[in-house]
Amino acid sequence: MKIDVSMLPVLAAAFLLTFARVGTMVMMMPGIGEMNMPARVRLTIALVLTAILMPAHQAAYAVDLSALGPVLMMLFQEILIGAVLGLTARLSISGLQVAGSVIAQQLGLGFVTAVDPTQNQQGLLVGNFLAILGVTLIFATDMHHLVIVALNDSYFIFAPGEVPIVGDIAKHITNVVAGSFKIGIQLSAPFLVFGLLFNLGLGVLSRLMPQMQVFFIGMPLSILLGLLLLLLVITAMMGTFTGYIENVLNDLAPRR
Repeated sequence: MKIDVSMLPVLAAAFLLTFARVGTMVMMMPGIGEMNMPARVRLTIALVLTAILMPAHQAAYAVDLSALGPVLMMLFQEILIGAVLGLTARLSISGLQVAGSVIAQQLGLGFVTAVDPTQNQQGLLVGNFLAILGVTLIFATDMHHLVIVALNDSYFIFAPGEVPIVGDIAKHITNVVAGSFKIGIQLSAPFLVFGLLFNLGLGVLSRLMPQMQVFFIGMPLSILLGLLLLLLVITAMMGTFTGYIENVLNDLAPRR
């Protein structure tokens, strides 16, 4: 019995190139690609997604294995595409950090920091809470399935072997950054109004009663009222944010 193994190098090359795109995206995804996530879990997720997607797009990886240059060039292109997809998701989540920073400043909690598990660095406590809550809602509402759909549709938007247009990528990243900052300010709008009115009231109070220590009264009162306001509006805030994330993922998966 003769077994033909001539197809194995081509199959291995297609698997490696698919893994480059998928693995780069998984490495940069919020929630999954964090440093506190075990490396074996991230690797397993990337390998499973690669095994699922490769049969559908194996024919697109037509490479000449007799020359190393074209293979390396396609590998770099796949890494770049995966980085764009992963960076889009991470920048979208960062809108919650923007909102958390503004809210913390208005509440008087701008000095309270902790390690943000979604960014692996120091961040404001309110921003960390909102970021973790946002990632949790994405998985709870099954919107992470849209990420897989977007990854599959990326083969129709960024075909293997075609050099991505740098101008389009730069425009896409710029739009994502602008949208993330915009949604962050929109989510924190009630607290901007609260901070303006509260500080205006403290200013009037200090003019009426100069002997009163306004700071010692205003700081705990600002934190208490701000947390009560956060309790009232957090449902609407996270509903708006999940709608924004869904729109971003739908833009990446136009064939859905």
